[in-house]
Amino acid sequence: MKGKIFNGKSTRRNRTRSAAVAVVAAAVTAVLVPAASPASAQSSSPIGVAIDSVDATCKHNGRNYIVRQYFRGVQRYTLRCGTATWGWKHIKLGHGWNAGMDGKINNAIANGAPNGRGGFSIYTNQCPPVERFRTIIGTPAGLNDVLTAYNVTNLASASKC
Repeated sequence: MKGKIFNGKSTRRNRTRSAAVAVVAAAVTAVLVPAASPASAQSSSPIGVAIDSVDATCKHNGRNYIVRQYFRGVQRYTLRCGTATWGWKHIKLGHGWNAGMDGKINNAIANGAPNGRGGFSIYTNQCPPVERFRTIIGTPAGLNDVLTAYNVTNLASASKC
């Protein structure tokens, strides 16, 4: 009667097999779902459509199409094609778009300080600090979408030292 249920109880063989299956399932899950560490997410490059093909991609897709993804720890922020007033199209028309702009957006989101406008900014390392680059987050398409990003040209400084 090995492996059979007798009086509502499984035999030792079934209990051992069930325990082994549970251990294997847990091990497979751990291998297939790696834990994300904030350090590894921050050091990664932005992902999405190649810099030189964003224009062509947005010509053939709607305003909600995601062209780039940026990370702050495990939190994901997206850049959508957008319109003339938000997203990639707005940044291209109003502030210019190239690999440098993409890198600045990535750096501000990953390493910048919250700026009180729902985004992140890069400040100089001086006293008082001066804001050099700003992102603003939140669009009609999503709360974690890049609304705009630009170099700050007015040299107003942050709080006094």
